[in-house]
Amino acid sequence: MVSLLPNPAPPGDPSAHMVVCGDDGLAHRLAAELRGVYREQVTLVVPPAGRSVRRPVAGRARAASAALLDRVVTAVNNRGNGGSDDTLAPGERIVEAAEPTEAALAEAGVDRAAALALVYDDDETNIRAALNARRLNPRLRLVLRLYNRRLGQHIEELLDQAAELAGDTAPGRGHAGADISTTVLSDSDTAAPALVATALVGTSKVVDAEGLLLRAVERRPPAPGEVASPGLCTLALLSATSNDPAGDEGSEDSGDQGPRLLPDAAEVAAATGRGTVVLEQLSYSGPPLPARRGGPPFASLFSRRLRWSLAGLIAAVVALAVALTVVTRDNPLHATYVTLLDLFAINEPAHSESKGRQILQLLSMGVGLLLLPVLLAAVLEALGTFRTASSLRKPPRGLSGHVVLLGLGKIGTRVLTRLRELHIPVVCVEADPEARGMATARRLRVPVVVGDVTQEGVLEAAKIHRADALLALTSEDTTNLEAVLYARSVRPDLRAVLRLYDDDFAKAVYRTLRTAHPGALTRSRSVSHLAAPAFAGAMMGRQILGAIPVERRVLLFAAVVVGGHPQLEGRTVGEAFRAGAWRVLALDTASASGGGSRWPEVPGAGLVWDLPDTYVLRAGDRVVLAATRRGLAELLGRRRGAGAAGR
Repeated sequence: MVSLLPNPAPPGDPSAHMVVCGDDGLAHRLAAELRGVYREQVTLVVPPAGRSVRRPVAGRARAASAALLDRVVTAVNNRGNGGSDDTLAPGERIVEAAEPTEAALAEAGVDRAAALALVYDDDETNIRAALNARRLNPRLRLVLRLYNRRLGQHIEELLDQAAELAGDTAPGRGHAGADISTTVLSDSDTAAPALVATALVGTSKVVDAEGLLLRAVERRPPAPGEVASPGLCTLALLSATSNDPAGDEGSEDSGDQGPRLLPDAAEVAAATGRGTVVLEQLSYSGPPLPARRGGPPFASLFSRRLRWSLAGLIAAVVALAVALTVVTRDNPLHATYVTLLDLFAINEPAHSESKGRQILQLLSMGVGLLLLPVLLAAVLEALGTFRTASSLRKPPRGLSGHVVLLGLGKIGTRVLTRLRELHIPVVCVEADPEARGMATARRLRVPVVVGDVTQEGVLEAAKIHRADALLALTSEDTTNLEAVLYARSVRPDLRAVLRLYDDDFAKAVYRTLRTAHPGALTRSRSVSHLAAPAFAGAMMGRQILGAIPVERRVLLFAAVVVGGHPQLEGRTVGEAFRAGAWRVLALDTASASGGGSRWPEVPGAGLVWDLPDTYVLRAGDRVVLAATRRGLAELLGRRRGAGAAGR
């Protein structure tokens, strides 16, 4: 059943309509992002109450949806009764549908929409809806949420090819000059770098898109007399209260005390005593670490004690062979051969030989008796190692300085992969032996503790008392919070990061934990909060390379063609910079024609990062820029309202 509410957008205006389909908090956060930041009119397609495809972890998103639905229904009733429709907020529209079928998409106005985001938690649901939507509207910009990255690449190519063929054959539906690209994103891929960077002090914040690596380093205020390296450029000034437990880090109402994104040189010079986020290095990091193949390494087949025993026996055999050579004046090779025969007791007794030869034969037989149990132990250890090579490892006894990762779902698996790429020791805790990330943990040979983290002894088994950081990334808010509180009782100075469903709840938890434990680093993050800006940017028709969180705000990195943007075209790099809004970082010299080309096969090979301020941007140039969400809306928004939102 489809329940349709009135559409405030003009039915014939394709540029004033975007559709978001989903069943969890990301859909609601994305719709709010498009309405609040970009001033777009959005149709939100959600399952009916009580028939969600996947139950949300928290009920706030559903409650917000229900409240919005009640307001719209009230407006419809008032309108029917001759009343006022003031309760209907601009750009609000909800379509209730159990599944995103072709009929539901048609009722939502996909055939005349500018962009469609499919952010269901199930990959198959998103793919099926994308195929139907492409058939309904070949000119539609599609943004898909897919966990399977390899499948996402194939689906992206397929849908783009279908759009090109439909545009060439369908009369009156050409797409010359229109942005009909398909973008496949993953909320876990978008959030994983931020979660990893938050957990590790001194580790750079990283955005990796299409092999292009952007690194942002958080620096504390320099000591008196110390001169800090400026890096390539300063991306942000940290909150003046970032180290104050009573402060309001990163809030919108903290005024001048909050973080300042993309400051100019004067602001950086005047901001003494404040930390900075600096763009320090941008380079291609190469492929991820390959999985180990061919079984465990030779050194891990045998224990240290067994290896020393084998080495001692080999040394004894060599000593006996040398002694036999001296006593009998025999050839060294023949003496070694005779020693081995004596060792395995298959040589003739030395009745008629000299006493020295007889003594050496007896010693060789004694060494041979010692060799048999050592060889048996080696065989048993090797068999045990091969048997457990495909099973989960247990944390080593002397492990310390590691990261404890709770939860091996979608987010946890991506974070685990990132940590191993950075060569950081990890111990995972997972209650479900069949969880998605168990296979990844086996492949990477990461120790895993199977058990409920809320049960006594589970965190102790993960060596939490010797860990450096805790990442609580399960799908249950209460489980994450309980784990962090218990870990704080064991290690008050432990760095902790919580994944929480609701961003307001995450902010409240962060403030409370920071006040209670001022000496420890605590961060609470909502995955939907971290991922929504990238999804919204892709819906606006531009390539979002990634996002970097700065306290509780987000800085976006995008690749933009200069042509058609008066704020960039014909201006120098210095003139195009607007403090607090956007800044040109690099020029893509490999794209000869601008918008139609992609990044080179070797990412970053054609990018020039040290652009002089006097370089004039031409229409055909493609640039990489850093921007705030509102600044990006003003720079590339399709209506004046978007620009107003960025001021």
